[in-house]
Amino acid sequence: MIWVIVATSAVALAIFCERLLQYHRDQINSTEFLNGVRNVLKRDNIVEALAICDATPGPVPRLVKIAILNRDRGREAVREALEDAGAWEVPRLEQRLSLLATVAQIAPLLGLLGAVLGFMGVFAAVEKAGLNAHVGDLSPGIWKALICTAAGLAVAIPAYAGYNYLVSRVNHIVLDMEQAASEILGIVAAPGAGPEDSRKA
Repeated sequence: MIWVIVATSAVALAIFCERLLQYHRDQINSTEFLNGVRNVLKRDNIVEALAICDATPGPVPRLVKIAILNRDRGREAVREALEDAGAWEVPRLEQRLSLLATVAQIAPLLGLLGAVLGFMGVFAAVEKAGLNAHVGDLSPGIWKALICTAAGLAVAIPAYAGYNYLVSRVNHIVLDMEQAASEILGIVAAPGAGPEDSRKA
């Protein structure tokens, strides 16, 4: 079982590193980015604003681009477009996190299974040796049980901590998305920005 636990630890490490790098790329200074987009939109330079969104990675620029592309459809249409885009972005951010959580949950169980198998070996040795059983016949199985248990816990603890850390990063990015969506909605769907608001004015 120790090799199964080692394999699960490799999977957990790969997921953690991949997600960490992805979140590092996705998390930008949204305030600075939105200020740049706002200044460009004030000059009615839509092409440059879209180019800025395309050149900047992450979900916030993609939401801003959606808002800019739908700016002429009115405030409610822009809001719906942003909600749809956000609903697509969140599962993308949470991708593979459930697998990391699964590793954190099953690693102790794998260690427990290894311990049970180890103690089964101990009792098999006792049954075979009978009254002549020596500690040397029992110690290999006990060592296997203890090593598997410790290995399972050693994988589960950092995997669970890593999962919680990545979830906090996701929550922070989602909060940036919500704030950026609200701000860009106010920029592109302000009175006079679209035909619907122009009629209301």
